[in-house]
Amino acid sequence: MINQIDTVLYTGKTHTTGGRNGESRSDDGRLDIKLSAIGSSGTGTNPEQLLAAGWSACFIGAMGKAAVALKVTLPTDVAVDTEVDLGKTENAFFLQARLNVSLPGLDPAVARAVVDAAHQTCPYSKATRGNIDVVINLV
Repeated sequence: MINQIDTVLYTGKTHTTGGRNGESRSDDGRLDIKLSAIGSSGTGTNPEQLLAAGWSACFIGAMGKAAVALKVTLPTDVAVDTEVDLGKTENAFFLQARLNVSLPGLDPAVARAVVDAAHQTCPYSKATRGNIDVVINLV
């Protein structure tokens, strides 16, 4: 089932050329990056790193909303280290991910409740749910 959006809050727009060995620019000029294929000597980033960065940022925002709902204060040094793997099975390519969440000072049960709630509401988590393997670790 595809979710229908009632109100669009923001549309990220990019123009990409050259694929994994190209470049990508946003329409507002805030993003202007070179892309390099994984394993190459290029100086650019790759789609897996971009997904990891976006997901981490979004997930921290979702944890903030979860913390408010649970009446908990997030630590100021909250961090998410996201790892996105590009892999292959036979001739098909797939992704999998691990979100390693640091919530220093929070009771582990409370931290798990925050992380679980965030994983239910984060748009990136929703987009990947049921499509790729995702593990969320408290570190």
